Amino acid sequence: MNSYGPGAEPAVEWCVVASAVGPLLLAATPAGLVTVAFHARPDVRDAALSRLRTRLGTEPVEAPGSARLTGPIRSLAAYFAGELRDFGLALDWSLTAGFPREVLRELASGVPYGTVVGYGELAARVGRPEGAQAVGAAMGSNPLPVVVPCHRVVESDGGLGGFGGGLETKRHLLALEGVLPQPLF
Repeated sequence: MNSYGPGAEPAVEWCVVASAVGPLLLAATPAGLVTVAFHARPDVRDAALSRLRTRLGTEPVEAPGSARLTGPIRSLAAYFAGELRDFGLALDWSLTAGFPREVLRELASGVPYGTVVGYGELAARVGRPEGAQAVGAAMGSNPLPVVVPCHRVVESDGGLGGFGGGLETKRHLLALEGVLPQPLF
């Protein structure tokens, strides 16, 4: 099943890192960061690794010291410390295609730190003004949350909308970016 032989680099390397919103599973390929998974406790971690195995056709290798993961780990730590606004990481888009990929690329390049966009507005930006629900589905399938900032997509009436990492995580990320007030605790 592996696409690498003895002495060659694994196709997918992963690790779990601590963050302000709980443990994150990060996975990278030679092309770049391919997955960020929230709440990476054993059951979530195992499900994420199974998805990677199935979708990429290779066995993910745990590699916390991987050079491939060093940049993403540092960037996420700087982001959560309030020191980074633009990730600038190489991303592997192979886990998404079609309309979802188009929407996620627009989100990554066109919705900067500290701003939000409505589902309908994002749909219009990619030429599908009637596609707000499809944008919601694309956000729900985002394999690179935080780095591709689906937390910045909100309802047109000001509601938070949904979020795969949970609404408390979305609130935390938006507060970190100054969009919402900091919680009082």
